[in-house]
Amino acid sequence: MSLAEPARAEARLSLPEFVALTAMLFSTIALSIDAMLPALPEIAAELSPEAPNQAQLVLTSFVLGMGLGTFVAGPLSDAFGRRAVILGASALYCLASAWAAAADSLGMLLLARVVQGIGASGPRIVSMALMRDLYSGRMMARIMSFAMMIFTLVPAIAPFLGATIMLFAGWRAIFWSFVGFALLSSGWLLLRQPETLAPERRRPLRWAELASGAAEVVRHPTVRGAIVVQGLLFGALFDTLSSIQPVFDLTFGRGASFPAWFALIAVLGGSASLLNALVVVRIGMRRMVTTMLGAQIVASGVMIAACLTLSPDALFLVFVGWVTSVFFMAGVTLGNINAMAMEPMGHVAGMAASVISAAATVAGVAIAAPIGLAFDGTALPLVVSVLVIAALALVATLRMTGARTG
Repeated sequence: MSLAEPARAEARLSLPEFVALTAMLFSTIALSIDAMLPALPEIAAELSPEAPNQAQLVLTSFVLGMGLGTFVAGPLSDAFGRRAVILGASALYCLASAWAAAADSLGMLLLARVVQGIGASGPRIVSMALMRDLYSGRMMARIMSFAMMIFTLVPAIAPFLGATIMLFAGWRAIFWSFVGFALLSSGWLLLRQPETLAPERRRPLRWAELASGAAEVVRHPTVRGAIVVQGLLFGALFDTLSSIQPVFDLTFGRGASFPAWFALIAVLGGSASLLNALVVVRIGMRRMVTTMLGAQIVASGVMIAACLTLSPDALFLVFVGWVTSVFFMAGVTLGNINAMAMEPMGHVAGMAASVISAAATVAGVAIAAPIGLAFDGTALPLVVSVLVIAALALVATLRMTGARTG
């Protein structure tokens, strides 16, 4: 295994434990989104009965907060170290989860979700900087793929978890389960993972330093291209997550079985990370991304034709296959694009991770929110939007410069 900048030997856990820990830190995001999917109808009935479609904002408001928090999480970790920022952000996440559990209006819940997303951005973004402290290049992409492979188990079980908690304690109790998960993951980090950023490598938290680091990141053509591509891909992913439960429930009348179907979709889509981990070192990141985007364009074109010609009963299984392809696309592309962008940024890994992920996440929310609110009772708006996004992402990937070694 190749290492990035020299790291103290005691900072390196065994590879399996390191992958498992980073996967759990990543999973804070997936749990916070996917466990809420079965709760959307109940939240709508209780807090926004006059506009039930607005309950989708419970998802995008969290992602918005995550994007905003990402702007500061990386620079803070460059200044104060990886562990301190992850632990502090986890504490904020727990407080916001308790606030969301007590919300008595949709507006209050959405505000709490934004703060919760800010807290969740710490484990998400700083764990990527931590990974870059220890690994680089295709090895980093491979390790990220293994972490994402484990991470995909959370979307598979999260809707079941949310539905089970609602059955016994109501939707508000889901937020208390988030507190327990955050305490477990941050406790593991506290007990087992040494600091990876030595004091002499830290960057002072000064405006001039931040501006200089951010400017260096965005000046790099590969990074700029990666932000565009990730923003588009996040838009497709968030769009799909926002719309999938209403499509299952209102379009196909399968709301009750949604958790089981979503688990199947998550497991099948998550296999993309395993595939990527096995072949990315040999094939390369850039080729993996372009191939997958091309396949998604074809799949979405076929799905549009199916929407226009098939009956709802015949269309359902085709829709399940197509949604799986969207998750598969995300599993192949997002980790590779991120690794391509981070490769030349090892000396400012925290700042780079923040700028890249924050800009891409906010762009993804801006793309997904209006599409989700435009749900018209059919799957067609979702499918058309994903086709357009995949086509734009393919063009942007092909135009990226400085990435040919990936």
